[in-house]
Amino acid sequence: MEVNKEVNPHFEDFLFDWDSKFYFLVGGYGSSKSYHVALKIILKLLAEKRTALVVRDVYDTIRDSCFSLFEEIVIDLGLDDKIRFVTSPMQIRFPNGSKIIFKGMDKPQKLKSIHNISIIWLEECSEIKYAGFKELIGRLRHPTLKLHMILSTNPVAKSNWTYKHFFKVPKIKDTMLYKQRIMRIGDTYYHHSVADDNYFLPYSYIEQLDALKAYDMDLYRIARKGQFGVNGTLVLPQFIVQSHTKVMNAVGDIPSRFLRVGMDFGFEDSYNAVLRIAIDDKRKYLYIYWEYYKNHMTDDATAVDLQEFAESRELIRADSAEPKTIKYYNQEGFRMIGAKKPPGSRTQNTKKVKRFKKIICSAECVHTIDELQDLTYAVNKDGELIEDEFSIDPHTFSATWYGLDGYEVADIKGSYKNYGLQTGKF
Repeated sequence: MEVNKEVNPHFEDFLFDWDSKFYFLVGGYGSSKSYHVALKIILKLLAEKRTALVVRDVYDTIRDSCFSLFEEIVIDLGLDDKIRFVTSPMQIRFPNGSKIIFKGMDKPQKLKSIHNISIIWLEECSEIKYAGFKELIGRLRHPTLKLHMILSTNPVAKSNWTYKHFFKVPKIKDTMLYKQRIMRIGDTYYHHSVADDNYFLPYSYIEQLDALKAYDMDLYRIARKGQFGVNGTLVLPQFIVQSHTKVMNAVGDIPSRFLRVGMDFGFEDSYNAVLRIAIDDKRKYLYIYWEYYKNHMTDDATAVDLQEFAESRELIRADSAEPKTIKYYNQEGFRMIGAKKPPGSRTQNTKKVKRFKKIICSAECVHTIDELQDLTYAVNKDGELIEDEFSIDPHTFSATWYGLDGYEVADIKGSYKNYGLQTGKF
């Protein structure tokens, strides 16, 4: 079946490329990435008998987004007399037997009934949980056809799983994608787009995006430039990463009384996090130079992992909310005490860490970097910062709090602006 359609040149290669398993499209507002994903799937299902699955985080959002987008394209192609749209349940059926089905991750039980899916599109994939993404990979299977997963999103915070999975884990710089625009690494095809790539977009829309720069730089980065970054106010803007050798050279000059160990307990969704930290008391620098970070570990298994602490008799300051756990470790030969947790201690501990002029982390402490480098404050419904709540549950931050128990950083009011703190509320 011959189809004639004018498309944006930046998407021509993507439309007809089926050589990769994963397609990751990230871009700004109005770049037409969703439109071209839908068109790509339609063209493929016209050419081959396949079943495609389209997923969003919430099922009820699909009808007015993906489903209506497919319908718009089919009408524009003049194929609405051949391709049939069924609204209950939502399906699109092709004359050759191909079909598109739609599911929401808010009803995961319905995913179990689908079979022979060879193409999956995750629209606004950053809204879907990482566990859902992995579940969908398991649903992508067919006895003979090549398998493909397409993920599209506007960029969000670098703490989101999409950034970690497609950039951090494979150690790819996102700046390389912004420069090259299209690249293939391993089994993943990367595609970056902005509003300028959409030739059908009115210039007035682009002017609206440009205007964001004057009053909302976060949204400007996302909507206009289509780039990942930090969304919100950083908790620790003085956090930096240095090579392990450089950090250890600095730690070697710090008196032993300023070497601390902190531990946060966790099991299911949280983690056992242990940090070795060092305080440069004169310069008010905090060094983080060793980490342990695991979950689904029983106390006896963790004790084996941390045996060096029992042998060295290093004092561990731990979460006092777990006295039974602390007692167990003491019985196993560890020197462990509970850190003080009076009312309001979360806020006070956060302020204490923020008073360090620099927080210098070894490049080997990858989980600490992951949690603390881009950690932002949570906000309430009015958009106001919540001083003791954060964008994630940072277990290494709690371990740092406990490790610093009993140490006070000089509170010099008004000095924070000198090293770039983004909030003056303490």
